[in-house]
Amino acid sequence: MAMLSFERKYRVRGGTLIGGDLFDFWVGPFYVGFFGVTTFIFAALGTTLIVWGAALGPTWNIWQINIAPPDIKYGLALAPLREGGLWQIITLCAVGAFVSWALREVEICRKLGIGYHVPFAFGFAIFAYISLVVIRPLLLGAWGYGFPYGIISHLDWVSNTGYQYLHFHYNPAHMIAVSFFFATCFALSLHGALVLSATNPPKGEVVKTPEYEDTFFRDAVGYSIGTLGIHRLGLFLALAAVFWSAVCIIISGPFWTRGWPEWWNWWLNLPVWR
Repeated sequence: MAMLSFERKYRVRGGTLIGGDLFDFWVGPFYVGFFGVTTFIFAALGTTLIVWGAALGPTWNIWQINIAPPDIKYGLALAPLREGGLWQIITLCAVGAFVSWALREVEICRKLGIGYHVPFAFGFAIFAYISLVVIRPLLLGAWGYGFPYGIISHLDWVSNTGYQYLHFHYNPAHMIAVSFFFATCFALSLHGALVLSATNPPKGEVVKTPEYEDTFFRDAVGYSIGTLGIHRLGLFLALAAVFWSAVCIIISGPFWTRGWPEWWNWWLNLPVWR
């Protein structure tokens, strides 16, 4: 069924958080609303500043363009535009655009009369970004601890931050995050493979129903989480991965300044080994 054939059913008034009917409008098939407008403003301004920052730099090479945060000496103060001030304004625009988009999703959920699962999940992604460019720099006392905007420069920042703590993969929160990432891929790949096997039977056989899917897992592992349960599990695993990935960088520096392998000395000092 084409999207436009049932779009009218969902294009209903109300559900807005700010602006009422004044901002309750659509552009083609897309709902805008007050937060759609603020998203556009923040995104357009931030993108323009990135282009301007690239114009101030030595290259237009897309891989090497770099918008760096202020020097550590500026602390949490505003820096001159060419010395990190651009980074500060772009960061503000990014946070404004992301939060506005999430609130626009809330309004859409209110219109459709559904739960807030989508904006709630997107909120975890926003938290992960804010943890890198706002929370951690605030805890360390300088905006210079945020990551630069640029492809190569960002990868260099990730690498250097990892080496700063010797072996970052010894960070326990990082271990938990990676485990959740792998678990998410594993669980949803099993789900996807099962759905494909049920809906693409061999020639001459009928398409299987969810009851067959449940039976397969009951026979294979003794339990089936169900068609709704697997999506809830996938959401939980994915959000947990994002949450712990944010935690792993927040605690690196503000709460732990030495190499992460040294953190595990508590294990070696357990009385059981003596």
